[in-house]
Amino acid sequence: MPRFLAKRLGLALVTLWLVSIILFAVAQLLPGDVGRAILGPYASEQQVVALDHQLGVDRPLLVRYGEWCGAFIQGDWGKSYLMDIPARQLVLGRLGNSLILGGFALALIVPISIGAGVLAAIGEGGWFDRFSGVAGLSLIALPEFTSGIIVLVIFAVKLGWLPAASRVPSADPLDWFRQLLLPSFPLMFVLFGYISRMARAGTVEVLHANYVRTAILKGLPRRMVLWTHVLPNALLPTITVIGVQTGYLVGGLVVTETLFSYPGIGKLIFESAVGHDLPVLQASVLVIAILYMALMLVADILNSLLNPRIRLAA
Repeated sequence: MPRFLAKRLGLALVTLWLVSIILFAVAQLLPGDVGRAILGPYASEQQVVALDHQLGVDRPLLVRYGEWCGAFIQGDWGKSYLMDIPARQLVLGRLGNSLILGGFALALIVPISIGAGVLAAIGEGGWFDRFSGVAGLSLIALPEFTSGIIVLVIFAVKLGWLPAASRVPSADPLDWFRQLLLPSFPLMFVLFGYISRMARAGTVEVLHANYVRTAILKGLPRRMVLWTHVLPNALLPTITVIGVQTGYLVGGLVVTETLFSYPGIGKLIFESAVGHDLPVLQASVLVIAILYMALMLVADILNSLLNPRIRLAA
């Protein structure tokens, strides 16, 4: 296990280093000028040049990249150009809001998706299997922007059951559903397709295994066979998919949060990209990458604990 963890952690660190290089390079290629974006179109060229020099964006790229990486590791993520507040405070606050939204969506859709996948596998070839397969593929193919507009028009505009603009919920459980249910729908649609199909595939494979057939022939109750022999082995790939999709939930919220005006990190990335707020943009994306790699590492650890062959192969 220590060798397995060391290898996975090393791969994660190398990946984050490459992500930081790509992120920094892409951020410098954004169209427009930082000083011009902050001062507006009516500022003189001298004012823009002076502000660019003050912010340090006119220095060599390698120097800026080295200073940025060193400061980020030490906890200094810079200051927002647009809001004049520490980027760390802003990013972590918005990240917490996105974790609330993503956690709410996961808590609702993971049990439903796994249950649907297992039921489809048990009734392989039946009507529910065909229906859930078609539904899953259709929901995966449906863009979040399209599904978000559909649920927004139906439940907020036409029926008026839920607010069109979402905010961070209060302690009231009812307020959680009112504020988070609508922006969760587009996320849950995509997650249902991936998780249910993976759960079905894993369950079908295990149901056809020889040891499961032997357990059934020995006369063990079907429920015991399912819970003891099938599910612990069938859901191993599903755990990895859930880990990957959890990282996607946090990092892929730009469309959903912007559409529903939810104050999360996805909306912050969009706003900082439009406003050339480079410290906030770079910190937001890198934090998402760190969280994504951490979730993947947790998924690998869970898989290795449930299936020792994984860590032995490593």
